[in-house]
Amino acid sequence: MIFAIPFPDVSPDIFRLSIGGFDIAPKWYAAAYIVGILGGWLMARWAVARPGLWPNDTAPMTRTQVEDIMTWVVLAIVGGGRLGYCLFYQPAYYLAHPLEILAVWQGGMSFHGGMIATGVAVIVYAMRHAIPIRSILDLAALCTPLGLGLGRVANFINAELWGRPSTAPWAVIFPGDAAQACTNLGEFCARHPSQLYEAALEGVVLLIVLWAVAFAGGLKARGLICGLFLAGYGAARIFVEHFRQADAQYITPDNPLGHVIGWGDFGLSMGQVLSVPMVAVGLGAAWLSVSAWRRATARA
Repeated sequence: MIFAIPFPDVSPDIFRLSIGGFDIAPKWYAAAYIVGILGGWLMARWAVARPGLWPNDTAPMTRTQVEDIMTWVVLAIVGGGRLGYCLFYQPAYYLAHPLEILAVWQGGMSFHGGMIATGVAVIVYAMRHAIPIRSILDLAALCTPLGLGLGRVANFINAELWGRPSTAPWAVIFPGDAAQACTNLGEFCARHPSQLYEAALEGVVLLIVLWAVAFAGGLKARGLICGLFLAGYGAARIFVEHFRQADAQYITPDNPLGHVIGWGDFGLSMGQVLSVPMVAVGLGAAWLSVSAWRRATARA
């Protein structure tokens, strides 16, 4: 007998009200963004209020500046995430239908796009306000895993971005498009809950590791936390992509795993292609940061 877990009876809507002919139905996915951003803001305020964590016992920015930069960050997350999805995953379609790029309510966001845009936004802000760039990137990295984890849980609730078919006892029988995609595989089809794998690794584990390093003095080596975030997220994403169903546009009869590089069972998905440079850059940044910090400590 094959064991699997039925998909829980959870609606994508937090609640639904009809008032005067208008339906009010806030989504878990939107709530994940809001809570992630607010939680990140509170974390950043807490961190800058503790100068002992930072180089020379001086926080890189004030609480007022943290509040000021949040507008930039929100616009970067939403705008960069949407543009990244359109350019990385379906460029031909959105070049032919450019107005649909603005239709964010239809879904389609890319972490890599949001990360690049947020990085640019905080660097520009740092340059305008004479804030150490590597320290502000460290602060941003500390605050990001919370939103990542919540977003992946919301993906699970929405029954989207599901995993590949699996016979593991914790595999989930997803409804909707996931079930329809299984019609050629037989009557029974359960899948890896890859969204929860990502929530655990990119959210919980990465959050704990980064804050543990920060409390151990990691913020004093400017760029270390950011480097560890890039390498940690990239490694987690590369790993989970082995269990995650590829985007439909990449799957063909000759390429059932949806690889964009490689052939057969050996290759890389688009998520892995975008994550490999993150690991390389992150490890390099972490090594350079620690080396520079050791030299400065030795001179002192």
